[in-house]
Amino acid sequence: MNNTTYSVKKSEIQRKWYIIDAANKPLGRVATEAARLLAGKHKTIYTKNIDTGDHVIILNCKDVILTGNKLNQKIYRHHSGYIGGMKEIAAKDMLEKNPEKAMTLAIKGMLPHNSLGAQMLKKLRVYAGSEHENQAQKPEMWNF
Repeated sequence: MNNTTYSVKKSEIQRKWYIIDAANKPLGRVATEAARLLAGKHKTIYTKNIDTGDHVIILNCKDVILTGNKLNQKIYRHHSGYIGGMKEIAAKDMLEKNPEKAMTLAIKGMLPHNSLGAQMLKKLRVYAGSEHENQAQKPEMWNF
């Protein structure tokens, strides 16, 4: 009986490219699926301390929906670090001005909050429209 735990090596990881179409889908549902793909949790070789994930392209972020009353009540906040430096923007304004940032922030919050999560986030490409510049990577559609 072998009592050793298998750990994947970096040379064994094969990364694919996936496209997720966010049009008329809830922001959180798209974000959770993208976070799963970025972390590699859909693979049998998933190892929590190694980045085994794939590259993800998210299209049509401008057409994403927020359920319930989040469009009016949700507020994105960040602080400059200076006194009185709190900046706030409503979700409705964020989705109009910068829908890519809203999607990226949602996905970033679902990844590990360390250097491994930052490494995973680098494999994410987010576009407001339906055009992207990664045709050379031959991405596949990911349906969920």
